[in-house]
Amino acid sequence: MTVENVEVRQTGGVTEAVATTGVRYYAVAPGVRLNVRSGPGTNYPVIRVLPEGAHVPIYCQRPGEAVTGPYGTSKIWDNISQGEYVSDAYVQTGSDGYVASRCL
Repeated sequence: MTVENVEVRQTGGVTEAVATTGVRYYAVAPGVRLNVRSGPGTNYPVIRVLPEGAHVPIYCQRPGEAVTGPYGTSKIWDNISQGEYVSDAYVQTGSDGYVASRCL
């Protein structure tokens, strides 16, 4: 699903809604409680754990440690919030490659 952020502007008595950005959410593998880490690898601390059935936004992606999960082995890590990463091997993106821009 895609979620649009909408900004409401009022100029000269005219109100308009403007879509500002779109962020796509992806399902975490069924039956998985997924560790969220502070960086792109299992050597980074776990910040929190996502519950089963979670959906995550992917703001950007970056290469990191290779991890094997339900969707294969991947070196891609998904940035789901500022300073929060999950392995793409546990996220159903429908692709073996990047689905979002690279993190800076």
